[in-house]
Amino acid sequence: MEKKVRVRFAPSPTGGLHLGGVRTVLYNYLFARRHGGDFIVRIEDTDQGRFVAGAEEYIFDTLRWCGLEPDESVQHGGAFGPYRQSERKESYRQYAEQLIRDGYAYYAFDTPEDLEKMRQENKTSENPSPQYDHSIRMKMRNSLSLSVDETKQLLDAGTRHVIRIKMPEHETIRFTDMIRGEVSFDSSTVDDKVLLKADGMPTYHLAVVVDDHLMQITHAFRGEEWLPSAPVHILLWKYLFGLDQMPQWAHFPLILGPSGKLSKRDGAKYGFPVFAMNWTDPKTGELTEGFKEKGFLPEAFINLLALLGWNDGTEKELFTREELIEKFSMDRVHSAGAKFDYEKAKWFNHEWIKQSEAGSLESGVRSLLAANGLDNINSEQLQQAITLVKDRCNLLPDFVQQLGFFFVAPAQWDTDAVKPKWNEAKKLFFAELIRNYELAAVWDVVTLENNFKEIAAANDLKPGELMLPFRIMLVGGKFGPGVFDIAVILGREETIERIHKLIKNLN
Repeated sequence: MEKKVRVRFAPSPTGGLHLGGVRTVLYNYLFARRHGGDFIVRIEDTDQGRFVAGAEEYIFDTLRWCGLEPDESVQHGGAFGPYRQSERKESYRQYAEQLIRDGYAYYAFDTPEDLEKMRQENKTSENPSPQYDHSIRMKMRNSLSLSVDETKQLLDAGTRHVIRIKMPEHETIRFTDMIRGEVSFDSSTVDDKVLLKADGMPTYHLAVVVDDHLMQITHAFRGEEWLPSAPVHILLWKYLFGLDQMPQWAHFPLILGPSGKLSKRDGAKYGFPVFAMNWTDPKTGELTEGFKEKGFLPEAFINLLALLGWNDGTEKELFTREELIEKFSMDRVHSAGAKFDYEKAKWFNHEWIKQSEAGSLESGVRSLLAANGLDNINSEQLQQAITLVKDRCNLLPDFVQQLGFFFVAPAQWDTDAVKPKWNEAKKLFFAELIRNYELAAVWDVVTLENNFKEIAAANDLKPGELMLPFRIMLVGGKFGPGVFDIAVILGREETIERIHKLIKNLN
């Protein structure tokens, strides 16, 4: 019987959630849903020195906004908890001690001064950053270079120490990546990584293997920056649990910006977000804008992220989440880096805004209008306005400019566009239009347009010459959707009031 698919996203609570991190979440989520499996979020907080207050809550708020809720996590519970590594501290030492007993790891008692001295004494032009590896370990202070009695005395005295993996020499370590195929490493090029720190906390290397085993993870997906650590993790699987227990791995390509790997600096320089939601660094107070606050819909954000490194083999670009779940497969994920294009990202959002119902956009638009001092707006009127202007909006804040005039009359008008051709005949036309509109039995686009054109014809005027002043009367400038559509949503009283105001201003 096949194991149930179980995948995990394991962020460190050290800051905001970068585009690449959310894409890793998305691919994990899609894979789990595609195969009827479980998606787990595990907080990897073993490096307490880098812990940032509020980062864990931010991660879950981001996933909630994206609609990528896990099945198991710190917040959702589950049968394989705790889901925070700092709360699993006691479970790691036994595995580290097992590795020592089996000859695959050792105690290292070197002080920071010892390590610095080693780096200085062994530095060469060919090797500017010497590693603690097979060529160095016997010159250092550890349970391999010391006698059994000396080691026992140090341990009994409570001497600070770490536990390091003993990397074998000249061994080829292989695994099959679901995206890259067979990948191999020479074990001699990898240093003896610390597995358990002096404070008793595991490093990522030990914790990720132990937790993936205990949580029965079947597939482990992560960014390609973790590839150099793969040989250490493979050996830990081999030594502790057997390679037949190891999850299938896939390493996702980088997301590239204009200058290489996408960075916060790129975002600041080129004016696009790199985080899903706003992130304020608690230490510096520096705000990095997110896609949510920039005005992206979560559906569009997920859609554009999915296509940063994957496609379904067709030219199709717009996918609902359900379609992504149905189509997603790891063999269609590219191994090369994916270039992020902010203009293309806005195109995705524009397409999603266009196909969204006004009702689903209302809440976000209403919040933005309220932030601009426009409160207590009638829901029906707002939805009508949204329907009318949504094709003109790339981002949600665009709605403020595109429909704000429906709810507050222009404070000023582009009269320079009207004055050169304004005359008594046009003034009389609008006076007659006001009387006609006051008496109109039906207030709809067809009636308003027909009456407008009939009065123009009766006065021997061209409708085209009257449309611009009419538009400027209603919205203040040369913009907006169809002028009769605007009048219908404004309503009879407001439309007539705005015509009056500009005529008075022109006079």
